[in-house]
Amino acid sequence: MKRWKNQFSSFPNIPFFHYSSIPVVLFLFTLLFLFSLACTQQEQSKPKEQSKSENAESYYTRGNDYYNKAQYDQAISEYSKAIETNPRHANAYTTRGNAYGQKGLDDQAISDYSNTLEINPNHAEAYFNRGIAYGRKGRFDQAISDYSKSLEINPKDAEAYSSRGFAYGIKGQYDLAISDFNKAIEINPGDASLYYNRGNVYSKKGQYDQAISDYTKALEINPKHAEAYYNRGFAYGKKGQYDLAISDYTKAVEINPRDPGIYTNRGIAYVRKGQYDLAISDFGKAAEINPRDGLTYYNRGNVYGKKGQYDQAISDYNKALEINPKHTEAYHSRGSAYDRKGQYDLAISDFNKAIEINPRHAGIYYSRGRAYYLKKEYDKSWEDIKKAQALGYKIPAEFLEALRRASGK
Repeated sequence: MKRWKNQFSSFPNIPFFHYSSIPVVLFLFTLLFLFSLACTQQEQSKPKEQSKSENAESYYTRGNDYYNKAQYDQAISEYSKAIETNPRHANAYTTRGNAYGQKGLDDQAISDYSNTLEINPNHAEAYFNRGIAYGRKGRFDQAISDYSKSLEINPKDAEAYSSRGFAYGIKGQYDLAISDFNKAIEINPGDASLYYNRGNVYSKKGQYDQAISDYTKALEINPKHAEAYYNRGFAYGKKGQYDLAISDYTKAVEINPRDPGIYTNRGIAYVRKGQYDLAISDFGKAAEINPRDGLTYYNRGNVYGKKGQYDQAISDYNKALEINPKHTEAYHSRGSAYDRKGQYDLAISDFNKAIEINPRHAGIYYSRGRAYYLKKEYDKSWEDIKKAQALGYKIPAEFLEALRRASGK
């Protein structure tokens, strides 16, 4: 946005003359007196509106100084004074809106941008910034509308295309999002974030090859883009290329070693490769960084279960359920661990809790039916197996045959 500057004009240097003639001196004094009187009268007759305008610009300039120092409360105060002095100061509304936005006060920001647009309907930045504020509030339709108006005024604004593309992506309108990122890239082909964001949309569409290509382009421009490595690793994982996924996650960790999500995803890739000890190590690092993420304990518990270390698995499921007592799968998995240990009553208790949370989960009915079978409570087992079948679960044929023989049905 244009920053207005005060223009100062200087008076010309007037040389001093020395005369010995008194009448001449008196004449000069008379001229100077008349000149001073004329200047005073001219100053007094200056339009008040011009004086107000100059005062408004002074407040506005001070507001900009505070804004540039990230002193947003002081900036807002100065912009408010500028607006009180000149209620038609469109840029003061816009920059005050920016300051409100920096403080997370999006409603106030939107109000100020709207005031700007009432004064100047062709203010592209006000449309763009109001779109940002709407987006932060999750009002993506309004955001898209404002980005579109901004682009009508300034069709070469790559950032407006990118922001509108991001909003389309959030709404699941992936083709429109990709189209906008394409336009942004045409305008600014050296911006790594544009390829990264387009890659994210391709990934959401399941077009992982295109996503990988875009992440690769982003990394050519910015080799320190940890998120591009992270998301390219995710795309490789979706393609079953776990070695490449692990390589990218490792590079992401080198750049950002305090992101627990990277360790978690690398751990999942290790699980897919059957490298359980490496997976457990990565889940452990994720838990150290963020000990309040129940999914990390749940994932590590599953790996312990795969290794047959059921006590460690149960311990991790316990932690997961302390953090999230409504975690259906943690109850299900802990119940399965108890089942493997022959503790069928504890297993059934966990399956009951899981069913209370999600009574449409077919797999849990099968698991509970299996536990009842092992307890030789065949009627209850049959009841759960039929429920699982009704919900679409495919019961293993060998188990059905064993249940028929044992129950005599």
